[in-house]
Amino acid sequence: MDTTADFDDIVATVTAMVVEQVGEDAAKAGPDADLTAMDGVDSVKVLRVVAAIERTYDIELEDEDVFGVKTIRDVAKCVSAAVRDKVGAR
Repeated sequence: MDTTADFDDIVATVTAMVVEQVGEDAAKAGPDADLTAMDGVDSVKVLRVVAAIERTYDIELEDEDVFGVKTIRDVAKCVSAAVRDKVGAR
């Protein structure tokens, strides 16, 4: 399994979800974009993004992990770890 490609896919998916839920310009929503600095981001929008991610990957993210991240790449790392844990638990 190519974990780099998988992680890149996760980054792309999370970025697309942020763009959709937050309404951020896709050009500004790169992997190192600061989620807290995006216009209009509030806790409700963050929760919408988290819910979309959890449905997409069939995972559950811990609140402390989600609210402890700053960038899209950080969120993708949490998702990657949760997916890896889920696969390992099978």
